[in-house]
Amino acid sequence: MKLNDLNNIAEPLESTTTMPVLFLGHGSPMHAIKDDEIVQGLRKVSVQIERPNAILCISAHWETRGTMVTAMEAPVTIHDFYGFPQELYEIHYPAPGSPDLAKHTRELITKTEVHLDDKWGLDHGAWTVLRHMYPKADIPVIQLSLDSTQGPKYHYELAGELRALRQKGILIVGSGNLVHNLELIAWDKLDQNYAHEWAEEASTRMKRYILDGNHQKLIDYSKLGKAFRLAIPTPEHYLPLLYALALTDGKDEITLFNDQPVGGSLSMTSVKIG
Repeated sequence: MKLNDLNNIAEPLESTTTMPVLFLGHGSPMHAIKDDEIVQGLRKVSVQIERPNAILCISAHWETRGTMVTAMEAPVTIHDFYGFPQELYEIHYPAPGSPDLAKHTRELITKTEVHLDDKWGLDHGAWTVLRHMYPKADIPVIQLSLDSTQGPKYHYELAGELRALRQKGILIVGSGNLVHNLELIAWDKLDQNYAHEWAEEASTRMKRYILDGNHQKLIDYSKLGKAFRLAIPTPEHYLPLLYALALTDGKDEITLFNDQPVGGSLSMTSVKIG
């Protein structure tokens, strides 16, 4: 089977190298129009890896009942936020989709039935980071949704079924935030690398578990105490991390980048696997 059998993909399906996996802290949509250390970190990591044949993104901002994968040829750019400068709403990321890659992804997943979607597109968890990494928007992108009815163990196990895509030139990207509590933001310290004490504790422990390969602790985060409860008040920004970690093969080098707190209760920490 060749990648040119897949819509908009022109390279052989079987990659000669194992693609890395990324978890990206995406933070505020404003990063789409900034040129700061976070954006520079995204650009840097994109040149450290082989150009992908396609990208599969799991974003915090697409929650569904059941599991869905975008399967349109031209996904729209979704501006799923409000109250930001007009400049942000005028940005479009016209990357092609790949209906055939969506079908192939559906076939890989046996844990549940995956539904093909033609209504979603690319939400800001995807396009605000990808536009800095691949500004030409010439790499096909599909998104896989988060089933909001399922727990972390389920998501971790489902993600593991995608591992074969790493051998086919597909870059898998989880997009969220390790620490994400909008209700406890210190608005007066948004421009400082400041973390509340509980956020620093949770972030430090998370990073240790990530680097040690202790995935079980990260899956069972709800048992890890108050700092974790405050860091992960709802799971949608955390679950994309589990998708990335589930794809490790035991030999991957794990590195952290963009390791910065924001506004006390957010963390931009990102992870490169492989």
